[in-house]
Amino acid sequence: MAITASHQRFLQVLMSHGIMEGSAVRKLHRHCCEVHKAHYMPDKLDDFVAVINNHLQPLFMQIRKGTDENDGKRYYSLVNVAESDVTKMAMDYAENELELFRKTMDLIIDSDNGFASSTNILNLTDQLQTKKMKKKEVEQLLQSFVQEKWLIEKDGEYSLHTRCIMEMEHYIQSTYQDVVKTCNICHNIAIQGQICDNCGIKIHLTCVGKYFKGQEEPRCPQCAEAWSHEIPRLLQTDSQTPSTSQRNTRAGERRVNSVAAATRSRRS
Repeated sequence: MAITASHQRFLQVLMSHGIMEGSAVRKLHRHCCEVHKAHYMPDKLDDFVAVINNHLQPLFMQIRKGTDENDGKRYYSLVNVAESDVTKMAMDYAENELELFRKTMDLIIDSDNGFASSTNILNLTDQLQTKKMKKKEVEQLLQSFVQEKWLIEKDGEYSLHTRCIMEMEHYIQSTYQDVVKTCNICHNIAIQGQICDNCGIKIHLTCVGKYFKGQEEPRCPQCAEAWSHEIPRLLQTDSQTPSTSQRNTRAGERRVNSVAAATRSRRS
């Protein structure tokens, strides 16, 4: 199927945001079809995205779906499938900044809860092999990682953003294959989650909430031992609409013109 103006508009908006929540993407789908007078089928979003992905394939890019580990919401992001590691961030960050990011990933993935404290990250400055950084520089760099949706920050602790997990899934699995766990319920990578004290399986917090909902005496789905952790309450899924208040990622901005031009070229 040929790519249309509605597909191109959809792609450009998604790229400018970097990552978008599922309800916002569904509204964007409708908006693009209505603006360009294309036939809108609300249950055919995946087919609509598949058309775009077919034209993105020669560019080694793809729109992927992922689930947020905090709220369980579905997200869509444009990812580079040719580069699967931290080097894809090289256009935005210096060598020592990338080294700090790798070491931060080490801390996050090696932890039980999927978070690394700001204090422990700041202490990494003494371990850098490339170029030392001042702690003030690290604090500003962490803010940049959060703004660019590589990390999330919660009460002074940092974890991997959904976008980061989606973009670097292969890198995470290959680099941390002996450490990283997959969720026992949804079978996706589990950075944040709860671990069974007996058998060691890990479950996303949202999966824990869904699986044990209504159970008075929750037991591990693997070993049947009592689940010792507090069962989190499931959050209500709030509808979100595309908003200019969302911070555009620099990577997305750079891709807009080049990818749109390439898709137009394939169309002709």
